[in-house]
Amino acid sequence: MGEDNQSYIQGKRKKGMNRKASGERHGFDGYNSNKNASGKMSDGSMKARKSSEHQNTSVSQTTHVRKQVDPEMAKYFLEIANLFESSEVDLEERSVICGNALEETRGKELEVATDYIISHTLQTLLEGCDVDHLCGFLRSCAKDFPYIAMDRSGSHVAETAIKSLAKHLQDNDAYSVIEETLTILCKVVVANPVDLMRCSYGSHVLRSLLCLCKGVTIDSTEFHVTKSSTVLAERLNFKASQRDGNDSPQLQQGFPDLLKFLMSGMLNCTRKDIMTLQVDQFSSFVLQTALKLLVGNDEELLHVILILLGCTKKDFVEGNFIEMAVVRDVVDLVKETAFSHLMEVILEVAPEILYNEIFTKIFKNSLFELSSHHCGNFVVQSLISHARHQDQMDLIWEELGPKFKDLLEMGRSGVIASLIAASQRLHCYEQKCCQALAAAACSVDEAPKFIVPRILFLDNYFRSENKSLWTWTSGLKMHVMGSLILQAVFRYKSEYIQPYILSITIMEADHVLEVAKDAGGARVIEAFLSSDASAKLKRRLVAKLRGHFGELSMQSSGSYTVEKCFTASNMSLREAIVSELVTVQSELSKTKQGPHLLRKLDVDRFSSRPDQWRSKQTSKQSTYKEFYTTFGSSEAKSSKNDGFLVDTPKNSSHPKDLKEMRKEIDHHLSSSVPFLSMSGSKRKPKKADQRSGKYPKNSVDDDITKAKKKKLDKKKGHGGSENAGAAVKKQKT
Repeated sequence: MGEDNQSYIQGKRKKGMNRKASGERHGFDGYNSNKNASGKMSDGSMKARKSSEHQNTSVSQTTHVRKQVDPEMAKYFLEIANLFESSEVDLEERSVICGNALEETRGKELEVATDYIISHTLQTLLEGCDVDHLCGFLRSCAKDFPYIAMDRSGSHVAETAIKSLAKHLQDNDAYSVIEETLTILCKVVVANPVDLMRCSYGSHVLRSLLCLCKGVTIDSTEFHVTKSSTVLAERLNFKASQRDGNDSPQLQQGFPDLLKFLMSGMLNCTRKDIMTLQVDQFSSFVLQTALKLLVGNDEELLHVILILLGCTKKDFVEGNFIEMAVVRDVVDLVKETAFSHLMEVILEVAPEILYNEIFTKIFKNSLFELSSHHCGNFVVQSLISHARHQDQMDLIWEELGPKFKDLLEMGRSGVIASLIAASQRLHCYEQKCCQALAAAACSVDEAPKFIVPRILFLDNYFRSENKSLWTWTSGLKMHVMGSLILQAVFRYKSEYIQPYILSITIMEADHVLEVAKDAGGARVIEAFLSSDASAKLKRRLVAKLRGHFGELSMQSSGSYTVEKCFTASNMSLREAIVSELVTVQSELSKTKQGPHLLRKLDVDRFSSRPDQWRSKQTSKQSTYKEFYTTFGSSEAKSSKNDGFLVDTPKNSSHPKDLKEMRKEIDHHLSSSVPFLSMSGSKRKPKKADQRSGKYPKNSVDDDITKAKKKKLDKKKGHGGSENAGAAVKKQKT
């Protein structure tokens, strides 16, 4: 038997069914790479005081003695496992076997589900059975469901059952039997939800159950775990928020009444229980998921959030939702690990009327105090990122605007990054943010050349004992948040960021190369090349990388930088870049990013027919200029840039249309037919014809011949702007 069990375990491992480490129970990581599921910082400096008191108590409270699986049952499940592994069972027969096997577990579900070996086979049965047997199993073990969910092995069984219910929901006829089963489970859960919420395994099962009741995908990371990189991108305006209505998850059939029942049951606790849930790590995960699921139901959100904040009043009145007696308690709770994560989500989802009151009653006059704290500063970041209007920004700036240097010295650069992003989103305090950051990095009597290097090496500079003697340290990794701040800075108007532009353009060539080789630094260079700084200054920076484009292109992060440099360059610099890529063409083509870069820069044509490559680049330049002269904003028309037109105008009336038209220009200029002559075509050519460069005769008129002749004569005007204008009007209509 021991040998059989051993071979069974090995077989399951081969099929990828072995258990993951308990670390898979992720928490809401926050926004710092040093944070982990149990606290904000990986160095262990933060320990949740109240949380630690309760962290392990649930184990003793929920200990449940179970019987071992009898040998006959173990042998039976081993035979089923071997049968399924043999792949000799068809789909219909498999469903019958799964149903029969589940019948054999009747009355023994707890023992079977929590057995480390047999639970694997039970998961397979729950995935392969019909909805009646699945619901029958869950109804039979309902009284033991919390114990199954809180077991290391049983939790996987419980989650598998919930996921299988979600799949069966696609069959409308199964809705009523699933609803009946879920009602039974929810009643059992709300009888004692606290232990389940505070268990590392049970909390994960409960979150899946909440998702099923809402009708969202159970595996959706949006509701279970929000990656730190995703939230940071949203806070810094690099990505639209998932809860701004533009990227709402697709819902399937749900059970709204059960969701409300489950939520009210979870929070229908004593005041003592609520205080425990506020500071418990795993309860925080459950409550974060619940809050995200309630987005769109402002009335329910309002009620739940006020309970979580410790408000005890029954009748809430607008403008007086939050009792003053709880304000100081909440400020202190924000400094606890678990509650700080929960508070970040509260600020993200809170209805505007409640957010305004939270802002003025809880956070006003406490922003710098909380920003100074290693947990509280993440909550302040969330508060700033979700500021609604300029009045709130006025209060934020009053407390934090004069404190940029203090925040950087304390290592709270995330607060400043959030403030910069909010100023851009709300279009206020933009110039003041730039000035305050520059003043924090460089004193009045110092040259502005130090600004960018010091922000790139943020912690290294601000932690140095003698800042006046600080110099660039080669080989040191650049600060992630520092590079993100600079990327955000270069999205400002050029008149606000002249010191930053000067600082980056006068950097020494070897420093520019070091920045380009660093993953974060490369994004800074790309942000500068995408800014509305003058083309002349951009080319000055690009020129400092001459002789190293081949080396950079071989790096996954550097290849995109090379592409950006190419786009920002004039003809001589473009030719220099492509010449360097020719020398590494063979090696570059074997990298993941190489084929795209070689194709984008047309390196193959340059190596074989350089004159034709130059002609095509010149043609593309003329087409871009003519297009933006005709359709771009007044800003583009008055541009004095003497190189290629590389920047999309900031105030263009139809930026998306311009972007799409530019792609179309690139596509048609890479074919044998000029773009402008195709603009008036009434139908699109077939894909096969596009690849070969051949087009049907009825899609070509006399304009093509004229355009080709003008292109060969290299005249400045193409004479096709009217056709292009007609094409744009046609697209808009």
